[in-house]
Amino acid sequence: MKRLKRRYLMVQVEGEIIPSEREFIDAVWATIAKLYGDVGASSSGLSLISFDAKRGIGILRVWLSAVPVVRASLATITNIVGKVATVNVLGVSGTIKSLWNREKSF
Repeated sequence: MKRLKRRYLMVQVEGEIIPSEREFIDAVWATIAKLYGDVGASSSGLSLISFDAKRGIGILRVWLSAVPVVRASLATITNIVGKVATVNVLGVSGTIKSLWNREKSF
């Protein structure tokens, strides 16, 4: 059986408020489901690895084949919990370690 490859996305939330971890991941799931349906959302393998609510930086894990789907969905987020917010992808990597090294530079 072939192993599915994963990618890690470092994202930053900017806006009127910085959402909690739960509010952020709920907004991401809702946006993916709205654009690609339940099948597209479930086939993304999306999970939140970490989220720093003070700085608004989080790390998401997705399947390699779903990176374009998730990036497109993140770009369409305009509000979280009714407040204006945007989500920017700071980097994509195959390991969490390299993203932690990049995070230190932000």
